[in-house]
Amino acid sequence: MERYEINNILANLTTSLITIEKKINISEKQKEISKLIKMMEDYSFWKGNVNSINLAQELHKLQEKVKLFLDFKKKIEDLVFLFDLSEDNSPDFFLLIKDLKQVVKELKNFEIETLLNQTYDQNNAILILHSGAGGTESQDWCEILFRMYQRYSQRKNFKIQILYLNQGEEAGIKTVSLLIQGFYAYGYLKSEKGVHRLVRISPFDSNSKRHTSFVSCEVLPEINEDIKIDIKDEDIRIDVFRSSGAGGQHVNTTDSAVRITHFPTGIVVNCQNERSQIKNREQALRILKTKLLQLAIEKKKENENITKEEQKDISWGHQIRSYIFHPYQMVKDHRTNCEIFQIDLVMDGYLDNFINAFLKQQNN
Repeated sequence: MERYEINNILANLTTSLITIEKKINISEKQKEISKLIKMMEDYSFWKGNVNSINLAQELHKLQEKVKLFLDFKKKIEDLVFLFDLSEDNSPDFFLLIKDLKQVVKELKNFEIETLLNQTYDQNNAILILHSGAGGTESQDWCEILFRMYQRYSQRKNFKIQILYLNQGEEAGIKTVSLLIQGFYAYGYLKSEKGVHRLVRISPFDSNSKRHTSFVSCEVLPEINEDIKIDIKDEDIRIDVFRSSGAGGQHVNTTDSAVRITHFPTGIVVNCQNERSQIKNREQALRILKTKLLQLAIEKKKENENITKEEQKDISWGHQIRSYIFHPYQMVKDHRTNCEIFQIDLVMDGYLDNFINAFLKQQNN
């Protein structure tokens, strides 16, 4: 790498850092940190304050973000200092190049995190997959996507919990609900909401014909605090049944699984994760409230892209992304026009290009 190239990269890093500083408003965050610390120094803050834990978590997140920014600032300043002192082809020069590449990579990730600035972006995510029309073929596609999101979550060091799983009669999955736990899990995965389309030669067709299958993906933030939504008893029906699929030795032995149907909206929520019917009911009710909250927020948006009718229609014309296995191989996101031809990588959970393109588009 030539000196002029290094100089250009350092200049770009400095410019990027200035942009990030303005975007996340570091000075305001430092004021907010000071304010929260002062509040917490008062003994009365911890006595009878139901929001004390949430505020303590908020303080920790603010401190982490500010610390990360200041660390990057120091790293770039150190690199500039080393660049000015180092001579071509010296040990310091090669060390500079190595450190520079690492900082460029880390700063790109930090830039993406600064785009996660909406209310619930830092929360855990509830991801729900529903197979569309097409029977075994679409159910197999649902299981493939289930594995894809498992692999993505593992790569991000997110923890996965299966809340509900309804397997197909022959193969695949009809419906699966996942709780994905990790910092910014919802912020990253919200880009996956919509219909996912598969085109391939079906392994279930003896004539080896090309099939098109659809799976819808719902993504909700896990909201632990009390959601102020009143649900009337007459508006819901609660059914209990035996668990199926993954879940250990207690599966299929007791009527612990819970299904809640909300009549005014047609929303149905299933939960079978816990051994206790009471806990499953609480979890299902919490997910229902989250869905109703999201529905209320979406109704307020003037230019909502996915209406209630479109969410119900898991078919041609409503897909956000197409996965083409035949006659060529490509994955294309129809919102951002991001295309990837290494389809095996995508199916193995490498979704960063799609997610990053979506976040940049939303912020622009």
